[in-house]
Amino acid sequence: MKILLFLCFVTISLSQKIIIPMDQSQNDHLKAYGIAYLTLKNNINIEWLLNYHGGSFLIDEHQFIKTECKIRGVTFNLVNANELLNIYSSIDQGNMDIVLLEKKPNIAIYTPPNKQPWDDAVTLALTYAEVDYKTLWDNEVFTGKLEKYDWLHLHHEDFTGQYGKFYRSHRNAKWYKDQQKQFQNMATTLGYSSVHKHKKAMTRKIKNYVKNGGFLFAMCSATDSYDIALAMGETDGVDYVFDGTPIDPNAQAKLDFTQCFAFENFTILSDPMVYEFSDIDFPPSHNPITKGAKADYFSLFEFSAKYDPVPTMLTQNHVPIIKGFMGQTTGFHKDKIKKHIVIMGEDPASKQVKYLHGNFGKGTFTFYGGHDPEDYQHFVGDPPTDLSLHRNSPGYRLILNNILFPAARKKERKT
Repeated sequence: MKILLFLCFVTISLSQKIIIPMDQSQNDHLKAYGIAYLTLKNNINIEWLLNYHGGSFLIDEHQFIKTECKIRGVTFNLVNANELLNIYSSIDQGNMDIVLLEKKPNIAIYTPPNKQPWDDAVTLALTYAEVDYKTLWDNEVFTGKLEKYDWLHLHHEDFTGQYGKFYRSHRNAKWYKDQQKQFQNMATTLGYSSVHKHKKAMTRKIKNYVKNGGFLFAMCSATDSYDIALAMGETDGVDYVFDGTPIDPNAQAKLDFTQCFAFENFTILSDPMVYEFSDIDFPPSHNPITKGAKADYFSLFEFSAKYDPVPTMLTQNHVPIIKGFMGQTTGFHKDKIKKHIVIMGEDPASKQVKYLHGNFGKGTFTFYGGHDPEDYQHFVGDPPTDLSLHRNSPGYRLILNNILFPAARKKERKT
């Protein structure tokens, strides 16, 4: 222990550092992630102090970082050698650890090129935090462009080929008809006879991306519809109104749950008049159990920072309990989740799982239920959330934890 502290003191005495606290003292948590991204963009490493004051960032002192923090309203402090020694000592003794962020992640958002009648929480978060990202869609996925990116977010999406199951409520709307035409044209262009065959092929290409080391993040309907599409394989699991052919009467029996990332033993809901994909979603979208925003919460699990750094990174926050929020896929039935999946957040009363993580091949996937952490019940056509009014949102922090994940490696300890 004495050797460790001595070595730390010799190292840190050479330069002053900046600490960006991520506890309740932080003025703008969301833009703090943007400062971290900017730092990595300038090839400067960051020490992510897991479980220390909400997951604070420790950076070598640079004038441009201090200037940007002031411009963006991000709280920071200068730390001298003695103070740093105390920080490292606290981390060494408690349920805390240090992860070194070394590389700016290349971020992609999977989304159609036309404007959709809803907003995407991840895109809103990245834009507000001033984090760079690129958008891509099926033609780029089809031609292998995914390998250029470290991190991929699946925008509000339906990978089963049922156009979001908006048939009952919006089939006569212009945006629905335009989307249907756009999806059908893309399927034809890429050589598929139907949208559901085309979308299921995209899920397999994305799965291969993860297998080869990609980091996948999905919210709302992109979570369960993705796994459902993988389980369907080549089976026609969609109603006649979507593809002009009858559903396979044995579609349920033909589901192959071994192909799924996170879910198993679920039952698909193929009725086009029902706004739901399967019984994975909890509460079900077509029959929600609405507690109301004031009564809906979920809790983050506390992990061992030294032995479980990955879920610890993904759950960094300044509060352990987070407001719930609805979506087409609001949460996940616990009994539909594979046993090896790491559950990171759930409603302890209802056992609704809200936030989960798993590994596949060399990569990982993280699923987050719900549509917008600061809009309890977001409807089609609603205006986008103004994140300047929610700059300390713990729900949005979970999204931004994920974008730093590809940049991280556990810091080697000197003994």
